[in-house]
Amino acid sequence: MMRLNKFIAHFSTYSRREADKAIQDGYVFVDGELETNPATQVDERHVKVVVSGKKVMPSDQFTVIVYNKPKGELVTKNDPRGRRIIYDSLDNKYKHFIPVGRLDYATEGLLLLTDASRVANLLMTSSLERVYKVKIKGPITDAMEMGMKKGLDLEDASAGGHELSGVTSMHFAPFFAYQIIKNKGDYSVLKIAIGEGHNREVRRFFAHFDAEVVDLKRLSFGGIELNNLPTGKTRFLDRSEYVHLREYLDADRDSKKLQKVQDAARDKQIEEAHSDEKPDKRKRK
Repeated sequence: MMRLNKFIAHFSTYSRREADKAIQDGYVFVDGELETNPATQVDERHVKVVVSGKKVMPSDQFTVIVYNKPKGELVTKNDPRGRRIIYDSLDNKYKHFIPVGRLDYATEGLLLLTDASRVANLLMTSSLERVYKVKIKGPITDAMEMGMKKGLDLEDASAGGHELSGVTSMHFAPFFAYQIIKNKGDYSVLKIAIGEGHNREVRRFFAHFDAEVVDLKRLSFGGIELNNLPTGKTRFLDRSEYVHLREYLDADRDSKKLQKVQDAARDKQIEEAHSDEKPDKRKRK
């Protein structure tokens, strides 16, 4: 979903200000109905928007960039406390890009941003592999390894979370994989691969075992690698990364279409079954 004025500005030659004026002046129809509120939410995949008699055609083209986020930046549009945000470092041409999930203030590494809300939402909610390098205080215990292998269900997962977070309980799925790089009494380092992006998930997991995460860096997301990108810099996806991403998006779209067909067929079967159960009230001659 996206705002109507953003939809028009994104998929036409109108600027955001021009889109606002066209909407407010009564030149915009959404699914055949006059719409005068620029903030109206529309589904860019299915909506029909007409501006001054011309249909706005959504393009399937999108851009994704990789940003090597440094520590000390918030993944947000603004911060009331005046702390540094990612958009302070990003070029102006990326100000409208949507971050794919969040990395907390003290976490660094790979952050994806895109100009397509559908792509951002799909990736955020996906189970694509996220790989992190983690440094914790203390040794890696057998209990930690069991948790990584089997997963955890915690009624109280507040340890490791932000003090203002409303998240209490949390389910931790089994890690895709983990590699112990260093296991010592003072500090330990490991590489982990998970398929979720819950609020401070990695910090909460290790905090459950009384291990503080002192360094956390995301190295990859869905096969897109940070590699040698310098801290604070961006890059575009390369051709192969776009190919794999489009394959994933197409597969998701096809599965949703199939689900709709299956749901429609099931609903029809239920309707026919109920119809067969109704008594024939016609009088017999």
